[in-house]
Amino acid sequence: MDYLKVVEELKKEGKKIVFTNGCFDIIHAGHVDYLEKAKSLGNFLIVGLNSDESVRRLKGKDRPINPQDQRKKVLSALKPVDLVIIFEEDTPERLIKEIRPDVLVKGGDWKIENIVGADFVKSYGGQVFTIDFVYDTSTSKIISKIRSL
Repeated sequence: MDYLKVVEELKKEGKKIVFTNGCFDIIHAGHVDYLEKAKSLGNFLIVGLNSDESVRRLKGKDRPINPQDQRKKVLSALKPVDLVIIFEEDTPERLIKEIRPDVLVKGGDWKIENIVGADFVKSYGGQVFTIDFVYDTSTSKIISKIRSL
């Protein structure tokens, strides 16, 4: 699927495109809550998914736990997610510039001024939000707990 054609069609229809990104290595309730809230900010949620190589560079040689094709399949099955795009770079800057989302979203652990692409999205009138975490969990915490068993 050519995601740029999808984006072009959505924009023609006046749909509000929301973009977020991450590794999403072991999906947990916090991810689902976050994605539901992200989707509520628009009509179509695009998730940029770090490739396996990108995750290794960012998280270490023992990550990801789940390969990118499986992470993409699980994310794609979640109700709020409309499209998943795997990217090879360490940041989604290229994707953000190509897609030009109406809304850019990251988790509450990010400051808006540090979000990759925030200035670009704001430059054309787009919005940038952070979403607070409700669940005190993370993939790293889950992995640590499993390893301690």
